[in-house]
Amino acid sequence: MPTFTQGEVKIEFQEFGKGTPILLIAPGGMRSAISMWSHSPWNPIDVLQDHYRVIAMDQRNAGNSFAPVAVGDDWNTYTTDQLALMDHLGIDQFHVAGMCIGGPYILNLLKHAPQRITSALVLQTIGRDDNRDIFFSMYDMWAEDLLAAKSDNYSPEAMASLRHNMFDNDLPLFCVEDDFVRQCTTPMLVFAGNDVYHPNASSKHLAALAPNAQLVEDWKEGADIAQGLDQALQFLQANT
Repeated sequence: MPTFTQGEVKIEFQEFGKGTPILLIAPGGMRSAISMWSHSPWNPIDVLQDHYRVIAMDQRNAGNSFAPVAVGDDWNTYTTDQLALMDHLGIDQFHVAGMCIGGPYILNLLKHAPQRITSALVLQTIGRDDNRDIFFSMYDMWAEDLLAAKSDNYSPEAMASLRHNMFDNDLPLFCVEDDFVRQCTTPMLVFAGNDVYHPNASSKHLAALAPNAQLVEDWKEGADIAQGLDQALQFLQANT
């Protein structure tokens, strides 16, 4: 896979198709990597590459990407990687599609670079719903794997700092205040979640707050899959 490097950070990515660019942010929590798309109800790479220039990436310390973890790292650290990759590719404006942890990553992109995001597909975002412990557990399993490497790139102090900065808060969508979402005018198509990591209430919360958001409730099974795909393509076309 192609690799983008910036200092000690190495981001692996893949490109598919041609046309208007769309950045994909994979599911998988802290293990957000291109390979995780194979576990989703439908793979946006397969769906979109005939219509768009699709850029899929492994987030830092997921898949084949790497970066040291420093005290003070947070959601913004990942946003910096995502924007730096698009800068590297010479892409100024782009659509973004993300699943799971991709929801907060998208919202943070919209917070820090709203002029660059044309529209957003948000598929079953993570969110708060009396489920704080499962996110700590998800993070801790990932952190234990990194610390087991006994590398100077990962210290217990830095890993604890990142855990706190990303998941130890009461924000419904982890990285942005509700007031920001109310003022975010970027078109969004929100596909609802329905499990403990991706609460239905969180998708509804996002869709209700964002002024230009639409909610898709059923999209994972049977005829709903094809209908959801059509809605995604129509949404992107309408905002391209």
